[in-house]
Amino acid sequence: MTDYTTAGLAIEVVEGDITEADTEAVTNAANNHLWMGSGVAGAIKRKAGTAVEQEAVGRGPIEVGSAVETGAGELPHRYVLHGAVMGRDLQTDADLIDRTTRSVLELADELGLTSLALPAFGTGVGGVEASECAEAMVAAIGRFAPDAESVRRVVLVLFGDEIHRDFEAVARAAWSD
Repeated sequence: MTDYTTAGLAIEVVEGDITEADTEAVTNAANNHLWMGSGVAGAIKRKAGTAVEQEAVGRGPIEVGSAVETGAGELPHRYVLHGAVMGRDLQTDADLIDRTTRSVLELADELGLTSLALPAFGTGVGGVEASECAEAMVAAIGRFAPDAESVRRVVLVLFGDEIHRDFEAVARAAWSD
């Protein structure tokens, strides 16, 4: 785990299972219809239970790049935030990753959360390279930090050594003194 700070916002970069994050909310890398299939969505659904997907689908479809919250089911979190990083075509890009990251962070602030976990948006089924994703997400977090009201801690929970290394490199370049 590596810790960074920007504009008073603490950011952690860790490798692990997002469902085990010590945060108030976890984030699902979603499609705009909010179906929970594989990857991050599948991991959350397996541990949270199907009620989270049922609630999410009932809130959809949503605009690509936006986010909504649901309860966390069996997870030890207050919420699951669903960031629609792709449409039904399952295609995404750096701009959508940036917009979705910002939407999730703003939603967390609106909900009064102090901490949340984010996955590497779009690197699974979306096919975006980890380094491109890291650049987009780190930039979005950096732009959000000065405006954060309640959010004080963001944990980037990354699945796999290669993605973790790419995020570490980008975060280090952006936030190291």
